Amino acid sequence: MIRILKLAPIIFFIIVLDITAQSTSNALSALTQNKEGYRSKRVSSYDKSGKNNDRKEMIKTGEFYTLCDVKGPGIINHIWITIAPRTEVISRNDIVLRMYWDGSKTPSVESPIGPFFGQGWDEAYNYASLPLIAGPDKGSALVSYFQMPFAKSARIEIENQSDKDIDAFYYYIDYVEIDKLPENTLYFHAWYNHELTNSLPDGENEWSVLGETRANTSGEDNYLIMETKGKGHFVGVNYYVNSPTPIWYGEGDDMIYIDGESSPSLHGTGTEDYFNSAWGPKEIFSHPYFGYPRVNGNMGWFGRTHVYRYHITDPIHFDTSFKFTIEHGHNNNLTLDLASVAYWYQGKPFPKFPRLQDKNMRKPMPSPLVQDIHIWRDAWRRSKGYDRQLWGNEKK
Repeated sequence: MIRILKLAPIIFFIIVLDITAQSTSNALSALTQNKEGYRSKRVSSYDKSGKNNDRKEMIKTGEFYTLCDVKGPGIINHIWITIAPRTEVISRNDIVLRMYWDGSKTPSVESPIGPFFGQGWDEAYNYASLPLIAGPDKGSALVSYFQMPFAKSARIEIENQSDKDIDAFYYYIDYVEIDKLPENTLYFHAWYNHELTNSLPDGENEWSVLGETRANTSGEDNYLIMETKGKGHFVGVNYYVNSPTPIWYGEGDDMIYIDGESSPSLHGTGTEDYFNSAWGPKEIFSHPYFGYPRVNGNMGWFGRTHVYRYHITDPIHFDTSFKFTIEHGHNNNLTLDLASVAYWYQGKPFPKFPRLQDKNMRKPMPSPLVQDIHIWRDAWRRSKGYDRQLWGNEKK
C-alpha cells in the first residue's frame, strides 16, 4: 500500500500529461493535412504608413469602432487584443465586444470584453484555457482560439461605454478564406449575463445553519447562464461569483433543460462538481478544459471567485432549444453578485439576445470590508445584551 501511495503523484502527473496531449492531438494531427482552397488572411491595427504606431488611437467614450468587416466564406481562428490604459483606469467590464455573422442585424456575440476573455469584474489576472487566454503581463493580452465560421461576412466591433477614452487599441484578427463552408457548419455565439440574486424570505440558510433547508423542485429562480432556440451544442462558460458572505456559495446544482423538457435533462450535484472540482476549493488551478484562475483570499468564501468549464470533447447537444441554469446556493438561498459568459455553436436563424445591461447595472458590487464584519458583530452583540465577554459563536 505504501509503495502504491508513493507512486500516486507520478501516476497523476502521467494522467494529466495524457489528458493535455489528447486536448491538442486533433489540432496537431490536422496540421498534417493539406487544405485545398484555404487562403490565410489578417486584419490588424498595424500602422499603414509603415511607421510604428501600430494601434487604433483615441476611441472616445461612447464611440463604436469596427475591428474588421470581411467577406466570406471564411473562418476566424485567432484573435489577439491589448488595450491602454490598463484596468486601473478603464475597466474591461465597460468595453463591449460584439460579433455579427453574414450581415445579421443582431449580434451573435455580445459581452463586455473582459469577461469574454476570462477577466472578471474590473480586474486583470493571468488566465489559461484551451480556447481563451489572458496574459502575460497580468492578463493584459486577450487571446481567442475559438473557430468562428461565416458564410457571407464577419463584422467585429467594440463600444467604449467607459467614461474614459481608450488611448490605444491593438489587435490581430486572423482568418482563412475558403471556397465554401462545410455542410452543417454551426456559428459561434457568446452571451453575457449578470444578476444580483435574491435570498430566500427566511434568510440565507446554507448548510442548514439557520435550520432545516427546503427543496428546490422547480428551478424557476435559478441563475440563467444561457437560453436559445435552434439546433447546436453548448461548449462552455466563464462564471464569476462575488459573495458577500463567508458561507460556501457552491451548493447550487446545475440544471440544464434540452429541447423543451420541463424537468432538467441534465441535473448536477453542486456548483464545484459541474466545474470539475471538489470540496469548495480556494486555490488557483488551470486545465485546458476547466479551472479556477481567480480565488478569494479571505475568510471562508468572501469576495470574488472565477471558474470556467469548456465542453471541448463533451459538447452538450440540442435539437430545438437549450436552457442552462444554476442555483445560487442550495434552493437559491444566497444573495450573490453573479456574472457569466456562455459559449455555444448553433445554426440559423440566429437568436436575439435580451438587451445588454448598461455599465451601471453591470458594475460589480464591492466586497465586504473588515469594518463591515465588525459592524455585523456589534449588531449581534447588541442582540445578546452587550455581555462584555461575548465571544462570537454562542448559539443562545
